[in-house]
Amino acid sequence: MYQEIIDKYYKEDDELKRMLVEHSRDVARKALAIADTHPELNLDRQFVEEAAMLHDIGIAWTNAPGIHCHGDAHYICHGAIGARLLREEGYPRHALVCERHTGTGLTREQIERQNLPLPHEDFTPQTMEEKVICYADKFFSKSHLGHCRTVEETARSLEKFGKDGVELFLQWAEKFE
Repeated sequence: MYQEIIDKYYKEDDELKRMLVEHSRDVARKALAIADTHPELNLDRQFVEEAAMLHDIGIAWTNAPGIHCHGDAHYICHGAIGARLLREEGYPRHALVCERHTGTGLTREQIERQNLPLPHEDFTPQTMEEKVICYADKFFSKSHLGHCRTVEETARSLEKFGKDGVELFLQWAEKFE
């Protein structure tokens, strides 16, 4: 299912598509490893794989040349763009992962305070699957493919977004590692 959607929106076999797929595979592998290690979380494994593979589907429409994205939208909008695409495809649950995976999630207050070009809504992970995918995503940068950060490196990379996100990430680390 996810490969058909990726192929629909990323027709060229170019650097952008290769980067998207490699990054998404890394995120999916980590999220699935958490699912396998923590059966008590009762995660929907198939959904975790699909949603992890699609969480960044909206990046092509953003302006981030360093990762081969040459669209017009601000990069922070990639989750909202991906959510719109997946809702149009008939995958509303997957769409929620797209719009809730940025940082450790974005609150309405953060969006308003930082004047981000997003709807003034809460975009924080709610379900355990959303939290696991969001958590797994933080370990992998699209600009350093194949490298998995440590928990400590990842926490440091989140510091620029505020202490609340770091604290939430570390709570997830205690639960998922």
